[in-house]
Amino acid sequence: MNTTTRLLRTVTASCALAFMSAAVAQEPTAPTPAAPATAAPEAPVVQAPAATGPVFILLDTTKGSIVLELDPVKAPISVENFRRYVKEGFYNQTVFHRIVPNFVVQGGGYDEKFVLKKTNDPIKNEWTNGLKNMRGSISMARTSLPDTATSQFFLNLKDNPALDGANAPGYAVFGKIVVGMDVLAAMGAIPPGHQDATDQIGSKQVLPNAPSEKVVMRSAAEIDAAAAAKLIAEAKAAAPAAPAAPAAPVAPVAPPTGKSA
Repeated sequence: MNTTTRLLRTVTASCALAFMSAAVAQEPTAPTPAAPATAAPEAPVVQAPAATGPVFILLDTTKGSIVLELDPVKAPISVENFRRYVKEGFYNQTVFHRIVPNFVVQGGGYDEKFVLKKTNDPIKNEWTNGLKNMRGSISMARTSLPDTATSQFFLNLKDNPALDGANAPGYAVFGKIVVGMDVLAAMGAIPPGHQDATDQIGSKQVLPNAPSEKVVMRSAAEIDAAAAAKLIAEAKAAAPAAPAAPAAPVAPVAPPTGKSA
């Protein structure tokens, strides 16, 4: 092998080695872990704006369905409080634990085993909002102190002006029944009795005026205005027609006699 050939082979080997080194350098490698970045502060939670139009809630009970129309303009605190419990599923599988004939039907506090459920914080009493405790209206239940309402509510079986609080804090109305007045009447017709119950700390108690027949709220859900309008129309179509007014009695006509009057 002459000198020229040896030189040529040396140059070729050097080029191949350089090429292999470049190829190895282009292979993907695991990235070096970066220094942990300082956590950015969390964005503040933005509260959804309160509803400005009617809010509709569908209650599915063992006595039938009820559609509530809530008034977020006159009772914004009570309506948002009720909506929160609905969205959390709090009212699902609860009972109407108090029925006083010709007065109120109350629920929203006890589960099917009559165990008092843990609630959110109490809310301000909106009893001066102008809404009245009339037949079919829904109001917040509370203790003897005005700002103690949480999850419990009641439906008025008749007009109850004494609950409006002429001279002292009354009970805040925040909506009304638009479908299901017959369901409310059926609940109100159940004879009251007594029921063993358990409070939040496990103490036993007896509920007076508990219905002798268990009435369960299987679910509560917010529905849109279109769905509510459909249910209202269906309820009106299914309602029995009002009986016709009796015809006015017709004065008897004297038989003709052939004589002038």
